[in-house]
Amino acid sequence: MAEKNDFVHVGKLITTIQRDLTGTDSAMSDQGSLYGVIRQLYAQTLLEIQNNNYAKAEEHVIAAYLDNFEYLEADIEVVDRDLLHTMEINMREKLRAMVKEEKSFDEIKAFIDDPILKDLAKAEGMVVHEGQDLPSNPSVAQTAPDLKQMGDASAEQKSGVMNEVDFIRAMLQTMLLQYREGNYPAAFTSARTAYLDSYEHVEIPLRAIDPDFTLEVELQFADLRNLINQRAEYEKVEEATIKVRRSLDESERLVTGTGHLAPAIAFTSSFAVIFREGLESVLILGAIITYLEASRNTKFKPFVYYGVVIALGATAVTWFIASYLINISGANRELIEAIAALSATGVLFYVSFWILNKIEHKKWMEFVKAKVWQASTTGGTIVFVMLAFFTVYREGFETVLFYEAMFGFARYMETYVALGFVLGLAVLLGIYYVTRKIGKRIPLKMLFALTMGVGAYLSIAFLGNAIRELQTLDVVPYTNLLGTIPRLDINMAKMTGIYPTLETLISQAILLGVYLTAASYVLVFRPKREQKIASMRKSRRVDEFETH
Repeated sequence: MAEKNDFVHVGKLITTIQRDLTGTDSAMSDQGSLYGVIRQLYAQTLLEIQNNNYAKAEEHVIAAYLDNFEYLEADIEVVDRDLLHTMEINMREKLRAMVKEEKSFDEIKAFIDDPILKDLAKAEGMVVHEGQDLPSNPSVAQTAPDLKQMGDASAEQKSGVMNEVDFIRAMLQTMLLQYREGNYPAAFTSARTAYLDSYEHVEIPLRAIDPDFTLEVELQFADLRNLINQRAEYEKVEEATIKVRRSLDESERLVTGTGHLAPAIAFTSSFAVIFREGLESVLILGAIITYLEASRNTKFKPFVYYGVVIALGATAVTWFIASYLINISGANRELIEAIAALSATGVLFYVSFWILNKIEHKKWMEFVKAKVWQASTTGGTIVFVMLAFFTVYREGFETVLFYEAMFGFARYMETYVALGFVLGLAVLLGIYYVTRKIGKRIPLKMLFALTMGVGAYLSIAFLGNAIRELQTLDVVPYTNLLGTIPRLDINMAKMTGIYPTLETLISQAILLGVYLTAASYVLVFRPKREQKIASMRKSRRVDEFETH
């Protein structure tokens, strides 16, 4: 109100507040003016048709529904949901189609009179009656309808929502290009089409799951249209578009649900991250403790544990700070998540090649022995504290980075991520017990190869998600490949990083090519070369012996 926003926008917020206060989907406010405006717009529609101005008539039809009836839907849904659905179809689709097809005046007038205006009067009477009964007899107030669970929609609805979301994204991209070029009428038409011809179909299953979020998205679309009408700065229109894009992902999540495969990937990825990050720490710490016991320097063992405890505390603080910064980031959340995903990709890339170079058990043991020897020869207690601290905290810092990136993409699958984390810790403790207490040698080559492969997969997934977030922010271009490659649902796309855009696929293909080339070199070509060199040396020694 302080900003003097339009009546419809303020009225929508009032409706939301009243719904929260009453605990129902109904806002018992006097909205008779909207019913009157709708009737006036239909009268103007008929006048324009008499003048053969069907384009102007369509504008009135759209305004009647989009700018007025939309704000009556919550009240009508409470008293008769089926009536609301019928009215939506008649006003939004059938009448508009008749005007577009330039049907005769008599035919359009008959359809406006009955069923549209007839149903409008019926709905108004039912809503008024409901509003009169509520204060004097609260017992007659209808409670909020039972909401469906996330993903509780038919397969046809889920597929339809995915298709509509794709169309809306394309229309919003077109709208931004039109607005940047100064073609404001075309931009407004594109924004209106994105909502009226597409998101309205998303709302049908979405409203049954989360009506408040549906209301929020309606406001976002209305804000976008208002900004275009006002010819606001491009940056403001772009910011409003980004909000809508975020809501499109959330809308798809709510309607399609998480499914079964995406949570399984979230669980496996979480397990792989903590296992990969903890494996090196467990092996190094186990080697340090074993060395101290063998050399009868057990007095240094407590300092190793001190370093571990301090590192775990520092990791927890790092996680808290990272989560706090992301939570307060607001409009920059996508940018921070994109940066986190790119950082995670870079770290995983480095770590994967680091593991690849130490995949042989002999090379790994040489690395561990060098670490332990360095600490033991110094002889100071602080050295063991620092060695344990940096061994654990380095992995802890990487773990925080990976999990923050993962939580940004695994929405509504946090439980599976947590279960994977817990199981990973349990397996690491088991490995520590096996190597320390039982003294068994674990298959390092197999474990390192597995963690390297998982690290490569995660980095490719993180990269795809990072590029996609930057596309949402209009930092990276967006080239649509819908119809060329399969379109995954939002949760599968988030967990794999695979999206139908040229930019995401090219970046992932390049990274995959680098991994395959490096793995081929380290695992195939380099061993063959080393074997050939060793064979030549052996042959040379034989020749020298025979000569002597």
